Amino acid sequence: MGLTEIDLHKELKKYFGFSQFKGLQQDVITSIVNRNDTFVVMPTGGGKSLCYQLPALISDGTAIVVSPLIALMKNQVDAIRGISSHHGVAHVLNSSLNKTEVNQVKADIRTGITKLLYVAPESLTKEDYVDFLREQKIAFMAIDEAHCISEWGHDFRPEYRNLRHILKRIGDDIPIIALTATATPKVQEDILKNLGIPHAKTFKASFNRPNLYYEVRPKTKNVDADIIRFVKKNSGKSGIIYCLSRKKVEELAQTLQVNGIKAVPYHAGLDAKKRSKHQDMFLMEDIDVVVATIAFGMGIDKPDVRFVIHHDIPKSIESYYQETGRAGRDGGEGHCLAFYSYKDIEKLEKFMSGKPVAEQEIGHALLQEVVAYAETSVSRRKFILHYFGEDFDSESGEGASMDDNVRNPKKQHEAKEDLELLLKTVRETKELYKSKEVVKTLMGKSNAVILSHKTDEHPLFGKGAHQDSNYWMALSRQALVAGYLRKDIETYGVLKLTDRGHEYLKNPTSFMMTEDHIYDASTEEAAVKADKAGGSVDAQLVKMLKELRKKVANRKELPPFVIFQDPSLEDMALKYPVTLEELGNIHGVGEGKAKKYGQEFVDLISRYVEDNDIIRPDDFVVKSTGANSALKLYIIQNVDRKLPLPDIASAKGMEMPEFIKEMEAIVYSGTKLNIDYYLDEILDEDQQEEIHEYFLEAETDKIDEAMEEFDGEYDDEELRLYRIKFISQVAN
Repeated sequence: MGLTEIDLHKELKKYFGFSQFKGLQQDVITSIVNRNDTFVVMPTGGGKSLCYQLPALISDGTAIVVSPLIALMKNQVDAIRGISSHHGVAHVLNSSLNKTEVNQVKADIRTGITKLLYVAPESLTKEDYVDFLREQKIAFMAIDEAHCISEWGHDFRPEYRNLRHILKRIGDDIPIIALTATATPKVQEDILKNLGIPHAKTFKASFNRPNLYYEVRPKTKNVDADIIRFVKKNSGKSGIIYCLSRKKVEELAQTLQVNGIKAVPYHAGLDAKKRSKHQDMFLMEDIDVVVATIAFGMGIDKPDVRFVIHHDIPKSIESYYQETGRAGRDGGEGHCLAFYSYKDIEKLEKFMSGKPVAEQEIGHALLQEVVAYAETSVSRRKFILHYFGEDFDSESGEGASMDDNVRNPKKQHEAKEDLELLLKTVRETKELYKSKEVVKTLMGKSNAVILSHKTDEHPLFGKGAHQDSNYWMALSRQALVAGYLRKDIETYGVLKLTDRGHEYLKNPTSFMMTEDHIYDASTEEAAVKADKAGGSVDAQLVKMLKELRKKVANRKELPPFVIFQDPSLEDMALKYPVTLEELGNIHGVGEGKAKKYGQEFVDLISRYVEDNDIIRPDDFVVKSTGANSALKLYIIQNVDRKLPLPDIASAKGMEMPEFIKEMEAIVYSGTKLNIDYYLDEILDEDQQEEIHEYFLEAETDKIDEAMEEFDGEYDDEELRLYRIKFISQVAN
C-alpha cells in the first residue's frame, strides 16, 4: 500500500500525538510499509519501538514482535492499549497465560483486532501456536533486541539462534524487521546472516550522544569516598551507580545512606515487590540514587538521569554504552564516570574460566576492548564510536569536548618510526596475529603460536625491545582508532593492515602518539598518597589544637593524650570539623568523646576557619557503615559478659595483638570497656598501681617509651591492656 509522507504524518499524529518523526524513523517506517526486509541499528532512546509499532497499526493483519524480556513486552502492550480504543489491539503470548486467555488472544487475532502480538522466542517453538499463526494474515515479523542472535552480542540467547527456521515455518514471504540498540560491525553481519536477510535495507542512526561527558578515574581504596564526594557535588540530581556484585550493591547503598544520600539498592536478589518499589521511588524522585547491578534499568525510562557511575568496569563496551546511555535522555547534561583498576579486569577473567573455550575467547576479546577504552588517551567518544563502526572527528564533531582526555590532553610525542615498525611487523608476520602476539614479536618474546610460525627466526623479532609492552599495546590501539589497522571480523581480533596502513608504509608521515594512562598498583598507591597529601595537614592549626589540649588536660589534671591522641588532632587539621557530629567522625574520636571534650575544639576550629577564609573539604569524612561496627559490638558485649579476652579473640579468628588494637580503637573513640576481670588475673594490685602512676605523669601514651621506663619489667601486651583500662577509666 503506497502511503504518502502526508499520510504517515497524519497517522503519527493520530496514534502517538507527535507532529514530527525523530531521526531515521520515517525512512524506516516507509521501508517496512513497503514490505522490505529491514535492519535498524538505533541507540536506546532513539525511538526504536515506534519504527514497528506505527507500521503495525496501519498495516493489514497482525505484526509479530519477538522480544526477550517479559517486562518490556508488558510495558509496550500497556502503552499501545493506552492509545487505542480496543483492549485487544496488542497482546502478549507467553507461558504466563492460562487457557482462557490464550483463546481470547487467538479470537482477537482471527477477527483482525490485534495489530501487535508480542512473543518470546520459546513460545514460537510450540506446535499449536505455529499452526495457528500459519493460518492468519501476518503483516511482518519484528525481531527486537536482535543482537541476542549473535554470540558476539553482549546478551547472547541461544533460543534466538533458531528464529530463522521458526519464522520460515510461519510463512516464507513475510517481511522481517530486525532491530537492535547496540551492535558492532561483527554483530550486524551475524544478525543479517542468521536471520537469512542478507539484502535487508539497513538504517543506522549515529551512536554519538553529544550531551554525555565521559570520564575514567583510577579506582583506589577510597573509591567509596570518591563516589560520595561526586554525588554530594551533584546533590538533588538523579543518578545510577552500577556495581558487579549484589553484595557490593547492598554495601554501597548503605554507605550512601549513612552519609546522608537518598539511595536504594536494586538487584535480582530482591523480591519483585521491593524491586518495583525502589524503581518507583526513583521515578517519583523520592530518592536520588539507585545502586544497581545491571539487572536494573532494562525497563527504566527516566529522562533526567544526570550521572551514571561505574563502581566496577563492565564486561564489554556494549554494556558500558547501554548503561551510560541511561544518562541525559532528555538531551540535558549526563556525566558518565567509571572507576578503573586492572584488578577488576582480572576478577572478570576469573569468572570466565569455567566457561566453554569459545565463549572464553569471545569474553577475553570483549574485555580487552574495555581495557583499551579505560587506558586510552585519545578521545573516549571517538574510541566508542570507532568500536561501533562510526567515524568521529574529535576536533569538530558534536560533543567533541565532552571527554576527560580531550579536556586534559596527555603528552604527545613523535612516533613515526615506531608506527612504521609496528605496521611492518603486522605485514611481515603475514597478518596472522592478534595484538598480543604482535607485541611479543616486537619485544622478542615467544610463545607457542610464535614458535609454530617460526617468527622467532624473523629479522624483525625483538626489533622493538627499546620500548615496553604497554607502549606497543597503546600504539597498536591508537593505530586502530586512526584507521591504519583493523581487527578482522571472522578471526576476531587478528590485526590486518587497512589500505591506509599499506599507504603509510609506502610513504610514512608524522604520527603524534599520545601517552596512555597507566593504571597499576603503584599508581594506586600514588593516588592514595596524593589523596592524603592533596589535603595536607594544617600545621598552624595542629599547633593551636595541641595548646588547647594541654590547657584542657591541665584543668582536668590528666595527661594530654587522654583528651585526644595526636592522629586525631592531625585529622581535625585536615578536615576542619565545626560541629560535634562532624567531630565524631574524626579518626579515633567517636560520639562519646566528642560530647565529653569536643565543644572547645570545634569552637576553636570554627573561629580559625572563619578568620582564615578556609574552604572546608566538601567531602567531609565518609562514615563507614562498618563491617567494623558489628565486630565492635561483639567485643563490647563479650567483655560485658566477662569472657576471657583470648577466647573472644579466637572466636573471631584474631591474634591477640590485632584484637588489642580493636579494643584500643573502641576506648580511644570514647566507649568504656571494663577489662578489670582479666587484668586482675595477669597483674597484681601493686603492679597496676605502678603502671597507673606512670601513665598519669607521662607526656605521651607511647608503649615503647613505657617499655623503656620499666626496663623490661612488663611486656608489650600487659602495658597495652593496662593502657586500655587507663583510657577507659580516666578519659571516658
